[in-house]
Amino acid sequence: MTQNFDLIVLGVGMAAVSAANKCAAAGWSVAVVDELPYGGTCALRGCDPKKMLRRGAEIIDAARLMRGKGVEAGDLKIDWADLMAFKRSFTDAMPDKIEGGLDKNGVSTFHGPARFLNDNTVEIGGETRLQGRHILIATGAEPRPLEFPGAEHVIDSTAFLELETLPRRIVFVGGGYISFEFAHIAARAGSAVQIVQRGERPLKGFDPDLVDRLVARGREAGVAVTTMTDLTSVERSGDGYTVHAETDGKPATFAADLVVHGAGRVAAIDRLDLAAAGVEASEAGIRVDRHLKSVSNPAVFAAGDAADTDGPPLTPVAVAEGKVAASNMLKGDHATVDYRGVPSVVFTIPELARVGMLESEAREQGRNFRVAYNDTSGWYSNLRVGETHAATKILIDADSDEILGAHLLGPEYAEIVNFCGLAMRLGLKTRDLKSMIAAYPSVGSDLGSML
Repeated sequence: MTQNFDLIVLGVGMAAVSAANKCAAAGWSVAVVDELPYGGTCALRGCDPKKMLRRGAEIIDAARLMRGKGVEAGDLKIDWADLMAFKRSFTDAMPDKIEGGLDKNGVSTFHGPARFLNDNTVEIGGETRLQGRHILIATGAEPRPLEFPGAEHVIDSTAFLELETLPRRIVFVGGGYISFEFAHIAARAGSAVQIVQRGERPLKGFDPDLVDRLVARGREAGVAVTTMTDLTSVERSGDGYTVHAETDGKPATFAADLVVHGAGRVAAIDRLDLAAAGVEASEAGIRVDRHLKSVSNPAVFAAGDAADTDGPPLTPVAVAEGKVAASNMLKGDHATVDYRGVPSVVFTIPELARVGMLESEAREQGRNFRVAYNDTSGWYSNLRVGETHAATKILIDADSDEILGAHLLGPEYAEIVNFCGLAMRLGLKTRDLKSMIAAYPSVGSDLGSML
């Protein structure tokens, strides 16, 4: 028997939940399907649990920075099992909480792997069939497949977030934000950490000058970064592993008790049998138009990390796309997503934030701009906490006085970057931001001086 719905949502992450609830509130019959616990990557396997673990690392780092300044850290250390239990105090409750919210809003919930049978019908677990006037693909992303001998020995970020004990030596594959964030946590928890990066620069989406400062700060905390190195294989070696690599054509090896995949993610769409529905996809996800509708099947929409859009793979972007997709399904194609001023943050210690253009991008576009650069390590807000590596670089249009890009490295600068993103969305001038009377002494009060 086939059950019929106005909307079927594949995946139950943040893009899915926002769309499902919006359409259910409008009176539509809505079903959601996921083979994983409800909540998606952000709530269960990414942003939120990661930042709860980071809190332990923040405490350790803060105490170390205040040595000789009135604080004696003594034998202060992280109890990994207790920290993991703290993380689970949040994640364990989320699936039932999300499912309960969906049930309350009249959304039908299903569990199991889904695949298309035709252009508007999906099958769940080889048994239940659902047919929808519209189908939203919001299945998120998953780790990119690794293609070297011994890849089966490498764990992904999901498994890292479930480790009962933290190994002594950890190698992270890839120099992206996942590797850096977990490496900064692990190092403060006492592990010897190595990041192996294929290209010349890690964190290539962020300002290279600030990345260099972050790498230097991480090195002091025990995070080693090796660049221009291709990982060729991983093999068992006693109780641990030997990671084989090549640097400038020369062999290199790294000893590890754990090897973690941080080499990027891809849209989680391969198991959906998209061909059966005539849905086209690229390497970046479902090919959609500016209204988030599939370019090849008008019954299908996509949002979040599963969609090939101009938006960065971030939870707030997924939520925005889910809402826009729902609005277009409900009212016809009329809404688009405004991607201006979307910040991105690497939650290392300290954090590295970006919104808008890189300096190289602004030059390539021939923009007339000035660079407001500040080494803020000696500023009061950083001196107060003992931070030694902090800086800001803000690109300002010389003609309009608007922010083109903001790049920040420092404690609590993830909050500052939100001001810059808001200014970019609203077209505020830097003189508008400078005129703001801020609470003092807050980190936010530094913004005017950064400009």
